[in-house]
Amino acid sequence: MAKVILEHVGKVYPGDVVAVSDASLEIEDREFVVLVGPSGCGKSTTLRMVAGLEEITTGAIYIDGKKVNDVPPKDRDIAMVFQNYALYPHMTVYKNMAFGLKLRRYPKAEIDQRVREAAEILGIQDLLDRKPKALSGGQRQRVAVGRAIVRKPKAFLFDEPLSNLDAKMRVQMRTEISKLHTRLASTMIYVTHDQVEAMTMGDRIVVMKDGVIQQVATPMELYNRPANQFVAGFIGSPPMNFFAGQIEAKPDGVFFQEGSFSVRVADEQAGVLAARTGRPVVFGIRPEDVADALYAPASPPGQRITARVEVVEPMGAEVCVYLHTGRHAFIARVGPQSTIEVNESLPLVLNIKKAHFFHPETGMTIV
Repeated sequence: MAKVILEHVGKVYPGDVVAVSDASLEIEDREFVVLVGPSGCGKSTTLRMVAGLEEITTGAIYIDGKKVNDVPPKDRDIAMVFQNYALYPHMTVYKNMAFGLKLRRYPKAEIDQRVREAAEILGIQDLLDRKPKALSGGQRQRVAVGRAIVRKPKAFLFDEPLSNLDAKMRVQMRTEISKLHTRLASTMIYVTHDQVEAMTMGDRIVVMKDGVIQQVATPMELYNRPANQFVAGFIGSPPMNFFAGQIEAKPDGVFFQEGSFSVRVADEQAGVLAARTGRPVVFGIRPEDVADALYAPASPPGQRITARVEVVEPMGAEVCVYLHTGRHAFIARVGPQSTIEVNESLPLVLNIKKAHFFHPETGMTIV
């Protein structure tokens, strides 16, 4: 396996279209790193540059200590799993998995051993004589992964491999890929637009926007300490709520004033925010940190607000409540015991210690 390094990598298409800008990243040997972001953020382009399928405009890429800018894809010793599986329809599963090894002139006995080992790992040993048209989507995905495994490459690259599967199969396959990473102890780079996939699979996550890396961190570090408002809003489901307002200093503490409500900020944040008294900020709080006041534990003064209920979505183990303050729409994730009606005025308690504050112009985290 191998360490993968990107040094100030950029990709510019004709017409000065910047797909990736100054991307620097170190992926450790045997690490599982996920590139995540909205469509068009540059994550797939970055992966394709590592694979050699896209030429680099600026910077350098190293695989296992070797600079590979001018090395063709077939000589980079990586294996890529594509979104559309890219299986040969006229070949059996066995032949699909063996094809790359045959091109490299491996002995027949070794090819057979590698194919059958990979098929056993993936649980597709009974499908080796079938052709792709006789397989389900999940089975085809396993074959595509198996074709990569038999190569025993230095790194595995996955480009949104689960996007064509239904919701249940996506959950199952992301678990299988995570188990596969543990079993193979291999370097894996995985691209997805689904932040749930990123949070559940990656050792570290690379969040991208408009071709720029916004933050690189572990899943919980991204969740608890986002670098900016974009990361805070992208990581988490439902997304973080944001309220525009300003900071006010009063004799009894530092407050965030939204216009229709005012909440006292946590003591740990008050010192930093007091310096922004009278200036605008963006207040962020996650839906799970907004509770139905009727069932919330006793809270200190200054943490309660009231909002009008617009939509109620029972989810079984929880209820998502869509609310409006009169100035901002937001979401609360409350317990199933809450009996909430549309258009009622609902008292809520904010877990203010979990709040985040962002600069209204730059979007960077203040505290």
